[in-house]
Amino acid sequence: MRQSFVDTIIDLAKNNKNLFLLTGDLGFSVFEGFKKQFPKRFFDVGVAEQNMIGVAAGLALSGKTVFVYSIIPFATMRCFEQIRNDLCMQDLNVKIVGMGAGLHYGIAGSTHHAIEDISIMRSLPNMTVICPATPEDTRNAFRAAMLRKGPVYIRLGKSHGILDCKSKQRFSVGKASLIKNGDDITIIASGAILYDAKECADYLLKNNNIKTRLINMHTIKPIDKNIILKASKETKAIFSVEEHSIIGGLGSAIAEVLAQSKNKALFKIFGLPDAYPKSFGDRNYLLKKSGLSAMKMASDILKVLRGR
Repeated sequence: MRQSFVDTIIDLAKNNKNLFLLTGDLGFSVFEGFKKQFPKRFFDVGVAEQNMIGVAAGLALSGKTVFVYSIIPFATMRCFEQIRNDLCMQDLNVKIVGMGAGLHYGIAGSTHHAIEDISIMRSLPNMTVICPATPEDTRNAFRAAMLRKGPVYIRLGKSHGILDCKSKQRFSVGKASLIKNGDDITIIASGAILYDAKECADYLLKNNNIKTRLINMHTIKPIDKNIILKASKETKAIFSVEEHSIIGGLGSAIAEVLAQSKNKALFKIFGLPDAYPKSFGDRNYLLKKSGLSAMKMASDILKVLRGR
């Protein structure tokens, strides 16, 4: 996904001389192409993320569209006050690009994991939150962010496996993508874990003849209320899947929609527990420990359906 981001940002910069890219001592072997083509529009501010947001705000006030890039905890948490006061309160045209969604920096430990960022970012007025699931999603997300007024947070992971299913719908901020139709249950996923959600759906169909409606909720804020409510009326249960804490993320956003509707849908959140990992290992290992492997989710879904 990172390479898709870099390629897209270079293409966008060719056609927009007001596009600037900032990073905080990161992007080595990543941004050399951008820096070579647009040396006056690239700034490495060093290990100074709060200052990076301040610089971005100043550029935005001068009529520039600014993309800032860092690892998610540094891009969202270390400079949260500046994002709130400088960007969101003034509704500035700055796009925050966070790398390493969820557990993608597995062996780097909890300091580099991103399990709280969606909750933090979607609570901010004027902030749009996008979580691409595929390289194609990523390219579309950056093109859409470029055209969208105000601050945007784009949460990137690392693609794994091959997602052999594409939505026929055109990417649109605030409109989820229907990946696969089904009338038994619905799985709504965001980010790279959509791969595992699809594997779970395929398993349920093959082994239990459960037809799953699979939805790629690439935009968390504004969330697509219509597709959620439609699924709650047309399928027996909804399950959300996210590589984020079970508190404040995709599942919470869906629950807010359902709780304020007249439909009493059966709903369960699959996400990371409300705790920092005590185990050490790579992403796949930590996902399994957190109950987010495709097979474990399929097993839990069957238990929920049987319990009903």
